[in-house]
Amino acid sequence: MPPRLSLGPMLFALGALLIAMASYQCGAATAKQLFPVVGAQGATAFRLGLGALIMLAVRRPWRPTKREGNWRALWGYGLSLGVMNLVFYMSLRTIPLGIAVALEFTGPLAIALLHSRRALDFVWIALAVIGLLLLLPLRGAAHALDPAGVLYALAAGVGWALYIVFGQKAGAAYGGDAVTLGILIGALVAVPVGFAHAGSALLTPALLPMGLGVAILSSVVPYSLEMVALTRMPARTFSVLLSLEPAVAAMTGTLFLSERLDAIQWIAIAAIIAASGGAALGARKPAVE
Repeated sequence: MPPRLSLGPMLFALGALLIAMASYQCGAATAKQLFPVVGAQGATAFRLGLGALIMLAVRRPWRPTKREGNWRALWGYGLSLGVMNLVFYMSLRTIPLGIAVALEFTGPLAIALLHSRRALDFVWIALAVIGLLLLLPLRGAAHALDPAGVLYALAAGVGWALYIVFGQKAGAAYGGDAVTLGILIGALVAVPVGFAHAGSALLTPALLPMGLGVAILSSVVPYSLEMVALTRMPARTFSVLLSLEPAVAAMTGTLFLSERLDAIQWIAIAAIIAASGGAALGARKPAVE
């Protein structure tokens, strides 16, 4: 990647990432409707299993192409993707969507901190942290959070950080096929767990349309677009821009799950958006490594 990003490719990558985040959260809201029938494990199986089949049909990654082999990065990407999705959906069983995403964001935020060199980067990160702290229920309601749900969300954060690190390497080696192969590897984790939990309920024809919707919204669209962004911007920039994710999740919860936000939470969203915008502007300048 060149040390300086031109405005056009940067805006293209930013747009792809915004669409990916919106699609991801809409898919998560849809998946929660499957929990009473197949559980979080079954919803994850739908998401990655059907997503893998769709991507295999569209991309056909077995075709001979010129690409560098980096199986360690590919398997790291796929396994982190599978585990991240599974534990994230497990967290949604007991804690709200916006809070789960805020806790999960500790992973990308750690990547941003580790890669930061300039003082201005820490300003944007600090603003994002303030927004996240305001989104979390630390003002008297923290006791209502389920500890297991919090731990699952934090585990998803670890998976998200690994997804970023391995995803950039896998994308450089395999291009667009990295997403297809990664989802397939992730399905090897999620589908057996889903069948072990939900059994034959996963084969119910009436659930197939919703399962396909979850797969497309939560896997096919966002991971394809995220790979576009991952291969066009530095890992630090990608991580900080993902601070928009809790804001998108909170707004999705308001629209689709009837989760109302108070004034402090809207201020938090504004802080996170400002941090993401500042990071996007700063990404055009070469970082000192």
